[in-house]
Amino acid sequence: MHYLEPRFPAIPLDLPHYESVYLTATHPIHNRAFWIRYTVRKPTGRGPVGSLWFTEFRPDGPRAAKVSGTVTSAPGRPVVISDHGSVYRDGAVGSVAAPGLTASWDLTFTGDEPPLAHLPYPWMYAAPVPKTKATSPRPDMLLSGNIEINGETTALDGWRGMLGHNWGSEHAHRWIWLRGAGFAESPSTWLDVVIGRIRLGPVLVPWVANGVLSLSGFRHPLGGLARRPTVHTRPDGLDLTLRGPDLRVGVRVDAPLARCIGWEYADPTGDTHHVRNCSNAGMRVDLMGDSGRRLTTTNGAIYELGTPDAEVGLVIQQFPDR
Repeated sequence: MHYLEPRFPAIPLDLPHYESVYLTATHPIHNRAFWIRYTVRKPTGRGPVGSLWFTEFRPDGPRAAKVSGTVTSAPGRPVVISDHGSVYRDGAVGSVAAPGLTASWDLTFTGDEPPLAHLPYPWMYAAPVPKTKATSPRPDMLLSGNIEINGETTALDGWRGMLGHNWGSEHAHRWIWLRGAGFAESPSTWLDVVIGRIRLGPVLVPWVANGVLSLSGFRHPLGGLARRPTVHTRPDGLDLTLRGPDLRVGVRVDAPLARCIGWEYADPTGDTHHVRNCSNAGMRVDLMGDSGRRLTTTNGAIYELGTPDAEVGLVIQQFPDR
């Protein structure tokens, strides 16, 4: 499978589609992170529109901007948004301008971590269900380059992050995306898990998780249809149990609302989701049955929660997804 191959150019006009290529970058020590998304939304009967989403996470809270424009693809660059930037396997460039925030970036990605397909079987990427397909072309990488915000430049040399790609005809009814890295006890370890609840007709199915914990270079699969997660969302984070064929882990995420950004995601079918993202979250991972081993990071985790309902206390950015 080509993990960064753009899907939207081949989608007929009469079918709905959305697509996102996104990157994250986390400072190795300080409580600061970036989350940048290059997206495509194509409602039924309409051509695709591209948007570029930029969020900076700081100790005093996030700030953000978003712009939209014509979207195309080019060889080696799956999403190109007119006059605003593009993203590819080894880097990204872009710029956004909104009231109070102007940002631009020119970034390079390095690292030899192989891609990650979240769905367990290749045929599922061509099947009608699930309607959202998720991959991580670079589940763990290092970034270099510069981001300039309101005239102030930040060098990202040595920052750690990931590159993701998802697409489909509609978002899951509810979803959670978890990323963990920068663990004090095991710096090379990372976690990348997508958890979702979908509707099949009138039935809302239980949570299903798919992902891995890469522990000291070995990937332990987590989730699948036969291994349901235990999910408990909190106003300030998440408690979770994940099961795999050879490992069971407990995960606690600390993501206070003051650290979170709220975005509106519009499905191409017309529905709307509210999305909460904290890209400088804290995380604790307990390896159950592994002599009580515990992994911790104070700000190296990402917690994203998508719901069809408004979340109490979450401020939604004033950038409608239309």
